Amino acid sequence: MSLFRTAIVCLLLSGCTSSEGPRSMEPTEQSGQQLLGERRDGHSRAAAHTELASAYYERGNLGVALEEARIAADADSNYAPAQNLLGLIFMELKEPAQARAAFEQALRIDPRDSDANHNMGHFLCESGREQESIKYFLAAIQNPLYRTPAKSFAAAAGCYEKIGRTEEAYDYFGRALRLDGNFVPAMLPFARLAMAHGRLDDARAAIAGYNSHVPPTAESLALLVRVERRRGDVAAADAAAATLRQRFPDSKEYRAYKQGDVD
Repeated sequence: MSLFRTAIVCLLLSGCTSSEGPRSMEPTEQSGQQLLGERRDGHSRAAAHTELASAYYERGNLGVALEEARIAADADSNYAPAQNLLGLIFMELKEPAQARAAFEQALRIDPRDSDANHNMGHFLCESGREQESIKYFLAAIQNPLYRTPAKSFAAAAGCYEKIGRTEEAYDYFGRALRLDGNFVPAMLPFARLAMAHGRLDDARAAIAGYNSHVPPTAESLALLVRVERRRGDVAAADAAAATLRQRFPDSKEYRAYKQGDVD
């Protein structure tokens, strides 16, 4: 499983936290039997099968994940996490009607479920219904027990940006970072919009935060060149450009830089 897919899964599933790495082993029949052997009632069986389905989903084994999630839903038709996971699996399988139905069922069971609200918002945003998606992200955020509101602020910001509402996007990316200063997915989008709004010091700080949390990318270095140029710090811009050349000589960002497209 790629690091990119791991990051996306951690944003969508409630079970991922920054203190845990990706699962090191594929779930096994023996481990599943051990887990399920101690849980006999419908609710517990649903929870156990949902846990297994989530593990298979994280590993990219969608067929088994779907089977386990369906077993979970059959074991307890009112277990919202199973429906929520079914929605994610159907999204991956490019079955939008079934994905939406599963998310809607999860929210009928528990309208305050922040993960289901977030994932419904994500589904709608990816389906071209960006404006409709916002209310679900906000519903997720309004739950005081929600552990990761920053991800929903950032997701709402991304949807606002898709439809050209850059003021709202800038505001929501900023809210995400104020809630969680280590929320990497919001850093470069916030920096890009901060630069567009003329807030160059904020843009520079966000890029620095990004480059300190993960290895610098061609995108982050090219953005830093542009910010430093606008700030008038030629030495800093040249240093960022040199790093861009050394690390990503074949990138489209470096080709644009060589052609003078840096503003």
